[in-house]
Amino acid sequence: MRIIAKIGTSSLTDSLGVIDRAVIANICRQIAQLRQAGHDVVLVSSGAVSAGVSALGLSARPTDVRTLQALSAAGQSRLMEVYNAEFAHHSLVAAQVLLVPHDFMDRQQYLHARETLECLLELGCVPVVNENDAIANDEIRFGDNDHIAALLSHLLKADVLVLLTDIEGLYTADPRHDPSATLVSDVAAGDPLMAVSAGATGSNRGSGGMASKLSAARIASWSGIRAVIARAPVPDVLLGVISGQSIGTTFHGADRHLSSRQLWLAFASEIAGRVTVDDGAARAVAGGTSSLLPAGVRSVEGDFEVGDTIDVVTLDGRVVARGSAVMNSAQARVAAGRRTSELDDGSPSVVVHRDALVIL
Repeated sequence: MRIIAKIGTSSLTDSLGVIDRAVIANICRQIAQLRQAGHDVVLVSSGAVSAGVSALGLSARPTDVRTLQALSAAGQSRLMEVYNAEFAHHSLVAAQVLLVPHDFMDRQQYLHARETLECLLELGCVPVVNENDAIANDEIRFGDNDHIAALLSHLLKADVLVLLTDIEGLYTADPRHDPSATLVSDVAAGDPLMAVSAGATGSNRGSGGMASKLSAARIASWSGIRAVIARAPVPDVLLGVISGQSIGTTFHGADRHLSSRQLWLAFASEIAGRVTVDDGAARAVAGGTSSLLPAGVRSVEGDFEVGDTIDVVTLDGRVVARGSAVMNSAQARVAAGRRTSELDDGSPSVVVHRDALVIL
């Protein structure tokens, strides 16, 4: 079995942001046992920024990107120092893998990342993945490490994605504010809970939250992969999840399996623009068998080129699909609302072809 396990900052550090070595030792021990049982394991670990805050003796986590990026550089080496030492106790070699948004947004980099990680697993290493926050462009993070873990689960054709956090799983309401909230143990692929909105942040030391974990579970489910959200301190939590115990919340994989290209379009590519379509075009696209034709386009936003990823949006603002543009934005504006027979000679006949559309 191939396992992607992600552990968040709030689970790895104490209230002051100091790395809790006992937690890492426990996770490394469980991964060692899974490796002995013949499983491949990739660990996605947050904690670099928080470790940097502690290392430099700051009283609070800064909020500006420049300082956060510098702190991640100071903290990442300290984080890996602990992982290297703890895995060495089990005769395992940790391999640091730092990713940036470009590694997911550029198709060739996406495939290169796969080759590198596959080679590390073949060599017997335990890849420890984090975003390369110190040099990431625009923002401190691609989204969050939950998102990265979900993309890696598809990239490496994982069997299960385990998201370890500081709460038990998905609740019917926020248990911190609603004492009647109950844990949801199972979520089917088509369950409305897969699209529910949740709180963004669960800790001031981390960057994710339940919303990011639900998004990650959705990505995994669309890839046919089982995803589990569970509380990190549960005894032998990884071993229990892999052995089939009911721990936390399990999101079951869908029968609908997106190809690598489709998943990349849906969740990893950079969105360059959007086209708003009328109700008829939205229904046709949502059916999954029709290309997006210019006649159904009401408006075009953004400056995109042929091959760029664009969103297909309904009149009420709902994103119904995402795909690779056959027209550039200038062509799409000229063609909007026109039938195929009315298009200029040499103009593409579709805005997005059905083979490059992912229904959302």
